[in-house]
Amino acid sequence: MHAAISDPDQLPSQKDELEVLADLVPLAGQRLIELGCGGARLARHLLQRYAGSQLVGLEVDGVQHAKNQAHPQDGLQFLAGSAEAVPFGNASFDGALMLKSLHHVPVKSMDAALVEVARVVRPGGWLYVSEPIYGGTLNEIVRLYNDEGTVRAAAQAAVERALAAGSYWQAAAERHFTQPVRFKDWPEFAQRMLYPSFADHAVTPALEARVRAAFEPHVGAEGVQFVRPMHVRLLRRTT
Repeated sequence: MHAAISDPDQLPSQKDELEVLADLVPLAGQRLIELGCGGARLARHLLQRYAGSQLVGLEVDGVQHAKNQAHPQDGLQFLAGSAEAVPFGNASFDGALMLKSLHHVPVKSMDAALVEVARVVRPGGWLYVSEPIYGGTLNEIVRLYNDEGTVRAAAQAAVERALAAGSYWQAAAERHFTQPVRFKDWPEFAQRMLYPSFADHAVTPALEARVRAAFEPHVGAEGVQFVRPMHVRLLRRTT
């Protein structure tokens, strides 16, 4: 098990997670898949920086998937689907990414998802799992309406089980860092965080008012910047 971090907000800062990834694995000329790609921000930057790479973005949210398809990019293919059922053959990819997405997989399906991802990654390939740490100022606000303590712990436990089994994955590296998270104002926070297309947080007017009261003391002349503490696990596909 991994020791708790006493003050997640004080972890080393990293503005660009792509740099964390590039420090761990080669990216040029690779065939990659991202499970739960969301808006595919990192994927788009990766393809701009690393020549000859190709990336498939798999997304279960239909609204986000439609937005992604409306903005095509060379080398980037978007498909609707989930980590539990990847629509590709065995050993199709050099590497896979799960960026803040493993904890969104149903808890009962996390183990199966890690096996399924192993199926489509070639022997010697890798899986980069980047998960938010349950702590920090932003988390204290978000947990008022969306407490992810249980699912984030379940995601880490699933990784631990996959490594302990040793059948598909081996531990290759681990990193901790913080990401800046900026919001211009309360309406932007509400749109992005309270009412995302992929989840219904059942936010009542009273709950929205409570979250807003916790958010607004952090707003300054240039909006608000939080930091999101992150825990990266790099897994290597067994040969």
